[in-house]
Amino acid sequence: MKTLFMTATSLALGLAACQSPGTETQKPHTGIIKTPFGAVEGQPVELYTLTNSNGTAVSITTYGGIITAFRTKDKNDSVSSIVVGFDTITQYLQQPPYFGAIIGRYGNRIGNAAFSLDGKEYKLAANNGKNHLHGGLKGFDKQIWKAADVQDSVPTLILEYTSKDGEEGYPGNLQVKVTYALGDNDDLRITYDATTDKATPVNLTNHSYFNLTGDTRSTILDHRLQLKSSSYTPVDSGLIPTGEIRKVAGTPFDFSQAATVGSRMDQVPGGYDHNWVIDRKGKNLETVAILTDSVSGRLLEVQTTEPGIQFYAGNFLDGKFTNHTGTPVNLHTALCLETQHFPDSPNKKDFPTTILQPGEKYHTVTVYRVGRMAK
Repeated sequence: MKTLFMTATSLALGLAACQSPGTETQKPHTGIIKTPFGAVEGQPVELYTLTNSNGTAVSITTYGGIITAFRTKDKNDSVSSIVVGFDTITQYLQQPPYFGAIIGRYGNRIGNAAFSLDGKEYKLAANNGKNHLHGGLKGFDKQIWKAADVQDSVPTLILEYTSKDGEEGYPGNLQVKVTYALGDNDDLRITYDATTDKATPVNLTNHSYFNLTGDTRSTILDHRLQLKSSSYTPVDSGLIPTGEIRKVAGTPFDFSQAATVGSRMDQVPGGYDHNWVIDRKGKNLETVAILTDSVSGRLLEVQTTEPGIQFYAGNFLDGKFTNHTGTPVNLHTALCLETQHFPDSPNKKDFPTTILQPGEKYHTVTVYRVGRMAK
C-alpha cells in the first residue's frame, strides 16, 4: 500500500508539468482575475479565477465558495474542467446537489437532526428525510462569503463568513475562513480555519463532483480508485453510521488496491456513499486517495489532514441539471471525494470528536492535485 501511494504521488508531481517534446508553449497569465457573477437577494456575487504558470485554472464564486471549474490539460493537452459546474448564478440558485460548494457548519449527516452538548439538546433542520444534511436548509453553500484575493507566491483566494449563534440551530458565533491556493504542481490547496465563542460541532469540507474525462457524457464507472483505508463506517437505511468501524477486506468497500469504481458497486445497495476511515500515520498532510482515468490520462491525488473521506459515486444524479458543457449530469457521471470527520460524530462518542471549544482553533487542510498517468 505504501509503495503504491508513493509511486502515484511521484507521478502526479512529475508528470503534471510535462510538455510534449517540440511543443512551443506560451506562458499563461498567472494570478487572479475577478469578474461579476450576478447577484443573490440584491447582494453582488463575484467569480475569482486562479491561474498558475501551467495554464491550469480554478474558478471560485463568493456564493457558497463554489468551485465552478477546475480546468486542466489531458494527455493530449486538451483543456477541460474536471469538476461539474455552471456558468451562471441562476443555475446554482436552482439548488443542485452541492456542486463544488463549501459545506458547513457540519458536512455530511447528523442522525435525527439533533445532538446533545453540555447537557442541552439542539434541534436542527431535518432536510434529508428525518436527518440533517450538510448544514441544513441554508448552509454555508448558500451564503455569500467575503473575499480578499492575495497575490502571494501562488494565486490565493481567502473567503470569510460569520455563522451567527443559532444559525440553522447550531450554538455559537463561528468565524470561518477558507483559503484556496493554486500551486504550480497543479495542486489546489484548501485550508479551513474557524473559531467559536460557544462549544459547537464543526465539520467543513468541499463538495466538488469530479469526472476526470472532463465530459459528463462519460460515466465515472471506469475510473480507478485507491483509498488509504482498511476500514469504513457502515450505515443504516438513512445513511447514518451505525457506530461500527468495519474492516474492508473481502468486501466491495476494499479500495486498498486500485479498482474501478463500477467493478463491485452492484454489491452495494444504493451505491457508494460511505465514509472510509483513513489509515493515518499522524496529524500531518497525507495522500489518502488516488483517482485515475485512462481515457484522459489524468490522475487526481487527494491529500488531507482529516481522519475520514466520503466517497460518493453520484447515486442520486438524475439528469435534472446540465453541466457548463451543455451535457446533462446523469447517474454516475461524477463522483465526490469529501475529506471530513465522520458523519453523525456528535452522536457517536467513539468517533473522533467534532466539537470545537472557545479558545480552540479549527484547522484542516485538503489538497487536490492533478497529474498525468504513466504512459
